[in-house]
Amino acid sequence: MIRLALRLTVAGGREALMRLTVIAAAVAVGVALLLSTLAAIQATRTQNDRNAWLNTGAEFTQSRSARAAGADPLWWLLRADHYDGGLIGRVDVAATGPNAPVPPGLPRLPGPGEYYVSPALAELLRATPAGELADRYPGRRAGTIGKSALPGPDSLVVVVGHRPGDLAGKEGARRVTTIETHSPSSCSGPNCDVATGINAEGMALILSVVALALIFPVLILTGTASRLAAARREQRFAAMRLVGATPGQVSLISTVESAVAAVAGTAVGFVLWYALRPLVARADLTGTPFFTGDMSLGAAEVLLVAVGVPVAAAVASRVALRRVRVSPLGVTRRTTPRPPRAWRLIPAALGLGQLWWVIGRVPDGSSGQILAFVPGILLILVGIVLAGPWLTMAGARLLVRFTGRPALLVAGRRLADDPKAGFRAVSGLVLALCVTSTAVGIITAVVAESGVPENKVAFGSSVVGDYDWQSGSPRNPPAALPAATRSELESVPGVQSVMVVRTNPLRIPDPAEPHPPKGEPPILAGLVPCAELARMPAHNRCPEGARAAAIPPDFSRLGMHEDQAALPAVWPAAKIEPQRLESLPVSEIMVTTDGSTAAVERVRTLLTAAYPDELPPYTVEEDYGQRWGDIAAYRQLATVVIVISFPIAGCSLAVAVAGGLNERKRPFALLRLSGVPLSTLRRVVLLESAAPLLIVAALAIGLGFLTAQLFLQAQFDYSIRAPGPGYYGLTLAGMVVSLAVIASTLPLLRRITGPETARND
Repeated sequence: MIRLALRLTVAGGREALMRLTVIAAAVAVGVALLLSTLAAIQATRTQNDRNAWLNTGAEFTQSRSARAAGADPLWWLLRADHYDGGLIGRVDVAATGPNAPVPPGLPRLPGPGEYYVSPALAELLRATPAGELADRYPGRRAGTIGKSALPGPDSLVVVVGHRPGDLAGKEGARRVTTIETHSPSSCSGPNCDVATGINAEGMALILSVVALALIFPVLILTGTASRLAAARREQRFAAMRLVGATPGQVSLISTVESAVAAVAGTAVGFVLWYALRPLVARADLTGTPFFTGDMSLGAAEVLLVAVGVPVAAAVASRVALRRVRVSPLGVTRRTTPRPPRAWRLIPAALGLGQLWWVIGRVPDGSSGQILAFVPGILLILVGIVLAGPWLTMAGARLLVRFTGRPALLVAGRRLADDPKAGFRAVSGLVLALCVTSTAVGIITAVVAESGVPENKVAFGSSVVGDYDWQSGSPRNPPAALPAATRSELESVPGVQSVMVVRTNPLRIPDPAEPHPPKGEPPILAGLVPCAELARMPAHNRCPEGARAAAIPPDFSRLGMHEDQAALPAVWPAAKIEPQRLESLPVSEIMVTTDGSTAAVERVRTLLTAAYPDELPPYTVEEDYGQRWGDIAAYRQLATVVIVISFPIAGCSLAVAVAGGLNERKRPFALLRLSGVPLSTLRRVVLLESAAPLLIVAALAIGLGFLTAQLFLQAQFDYSIRAPGPGYYGLTLAGMVVSLAVIASTLPLLRRITGPETARND
């Protein structure tokens, strides 16, 4: 019987071979996308592991880092530098002996006046004027950092060597004897804070989003492909039953046919995945592209896909032919399937109810939050798939009731008779719309709540040298800004003003926080000349006649928070002589620029050279970007999900429409023979796919935004905001492309509905 099944599959004529080819091709695309998703998940873990050495000396690793016997201590200082909005990881090291530990990717530790850079940073140094970047790293380049130490090919990392005496005692410098090897992914718990990378809870959140948003549409695509030509196969197998074949023999033949196509498609899918690896590696789920070599699969994943897809296709085939086994006469007569029931609306309602219940009950920690939100979101996604046929049937019945046009009547009655088949074609795209609406709704609201306020936009491109502003009285404030450096700053093209905030020997309290919380020491103001303050874009008022004023020490963050809405209109005067003010140590330097890369980076380089022992300067926008780094990463993740899910949904739609046309070519051929114009048949095909798409897509978009609102209210107590034009453009483009995909199959209609198709087999 197996030999007969194989013969029917591969030697059953042109139609059988074409069916085998189409199913195998669709399965191949689905398998390639599924493997790419699994490999991207694996690459995310591998990339995060490469951040381990950068966490040397971090608090979460200290309890596990054993002191290496015989190793000479190494002074270690990790800082974050920037260039043109990109992050540069800077590690300053100073060996106290020849046996000091060496980070991965380096042949040796850099000596004083030497530095190693990543290949991407080396390229950037070559392409950038020295005054904008290279002058921050005095000395000579000793070599490049190897791949084993870099999270991704675009990572900007520099390791700078020093003398022990130069680095010892610096703020943030640590004395270590081993290089950390524990992945940031192993960091978990309420007090866990990694210096670089993603901790265990963050990784779980990213992988959950990827699994929900990407694997689900891929499985739909694979399932759609395995059902291609199901109706034609049902008829053929029913005929075999009528001439004496047993249910078991029909099931075996069906299983072999599906398995052969699925095995061939799976094999081709592996080849496609391998060819697509370099392209998929550029999809930066974490904000950094992957090395192509990191896009690998484990043995369990290979086995799962290689065996699971053919087995799933065989099981789906047996399920699809259950009507043949029960009643072959019913199949040959094409009995109308049972209509879907209203209970299909219940799962989506349960999902919404579960998210509503979480409001005010969100647990602490990402793990608990994943368990709180993921089941509800999963129920909503499954609920859309289940509710789609019922909604399609309800919409089709309304369409039939209120129209008299032939094409609408034919399309509406067919959808009302078999709404599952009608919805199946567009289910992937509907899910993509729901996922996109949810992601855009959440990200838009969070960015709006957490972005730079409107009244601070002018400060966004200002370069800030921040020297322990939090205490208001820096512990080791740096010396006054040298006159030569100030002159160089003011001469940089694009610099609009330079303001130096000095320490406060007059003990004037912070005018923005005149009444600190009970039990806490008062925060001291910073002092500035009124002439410098007047050139600031905002909050620049001095009392009439005053030459110096007392301002908040964190002037660059002024007005960023809602609790700072009521700020003094005029800052209090400071009675201090100009000469004494000029000589005071510095707590903050703020240089406003025109936002050009050259101006910002030249200012940053000058400030770094003036205060090499302090934290690297940053812009206000970078400060916000770093403090809300998780949000930026999730926005990137949402973009990747949107960009990938729409093409997957488009593939599902193309496969489903083409398969549907092939299954119904005989009824369409009979309609043509009876006098129905080809143009009417084309409108029928278009309406059969477009009607459920438009009906259920509206519900999916609404559910997506409602899901986003419930999530935002529960997690952040925010309200959803109207998305930007990009969302409307993306949604419209998705709809137009979908209709174009459907229209692209219409030329097939003329070829497959010729008179020869109408004859009996």
